[in-house]
Amino acid sequence: MKEKFIRFMQGRYGIDQLSKFLLAVGLIVVLISVFLGNSVIGLILYLLGWVGVIYSYVRAFSRNVSKRYSENQRFLAKTYGIRSFFQKQKNIWSQRRVYHIYTCPTCKQKIRIPRGKGKIEVRCPKCGTTFIKKS
Repeated sequence: MKEKFIRFMQGRYGIDQLSKFLLAVGLIVVLISVFLGNSVIGLILYLLGWVGVIYSYVRAFSRNVSKRYSENQRFLAKTYGIRSFFQKQKNIWSQRRVYHIYTCPTCKQKIRIPRGKGKIEVRCPKCGTTFIKKS
């Protein structure tokens, strides 16, 4: 069965970030529409959610690889700021166990200091301001 699916998907575009986004948003909108009941807004949201889910699968099974690739690149270009913000936050939180991250009072530069060194004098590498912090 796995081999049949692999043969079926040869020459097709597959799942990319835009397809994942459309699928997730579509399912969330369908779930929200369930809570709204049989109202007109609920019905419209239900239909829009399923359109998003179906379009994500149409993209995945499409043989027009160059067009799907360009659509995905435009999506990635438009969402770069949001994605980079969350990636930075994830990086900061992964370092919190080992480092303290302080902000320079003068230039607002973020400075990473190892934990467990006691009170230390921190010198900002950008502006040269010194301040005392506990690590």
